[in-house]
Amino acid sequence: MAKKTKNAFTENQYIVYPLQGVGKIEALQERLFKGENTLYYVIYLEESEMTIMVPVDKAEELGIRPVISKNNANKALKTLSEDDDAVITDWKLRYQTNIDLLKTGDTLNIAKVVRMLYRRSKLKELPILERKLYDNALSLLRNELSISLELSKDDTDQIIFSTMEK
Repeated sequence: MAKKTKNAFTENQYIVYPLQGVGKIEALQERLFKGENTLYYVIYLEESEMTIMVPVDKAEELGIRPVISKNNANKALKTLSEDDDAVITDWKLRYQTNIDLLKTGDTLNIAKVVRMLYRRSKLKELPILERKLYDNALSLLRNELSISLELSKDDTDQIIFSTMEK
């Protein structure tokens, strides 16, 4: 008998898996695991072209959440044009701070990372690790905003970069 769990998400719903990106719930599937039937979300992650299975009762613990609303997407865009907090000059500390922000899975934090690394890249070429971090954060932000705002990824990129240039 499967454990009774609350399904927070439904088939065909877009979700965000922190550090992995936007995914689409393709199915809810029951599988036998350690002698018990367990309900799983079958999630397709377009960016990595990967399908993963996440136990329904572990989704919240893993930070899986719905895609943000249009209102919150606009708040994330506003974050891109705000002034940076105090600039961290030690790149190792800056890198760890940005990793910690991304791990939260919060779109506003992801926007802060994109903004800070974009501005830094305008002053000086980013070290390889920070460049990868920037590319990853930008991809996470672009994919979520494009779903939320119902725009193509190219149009979303134009909005992101024009907002950061203000």
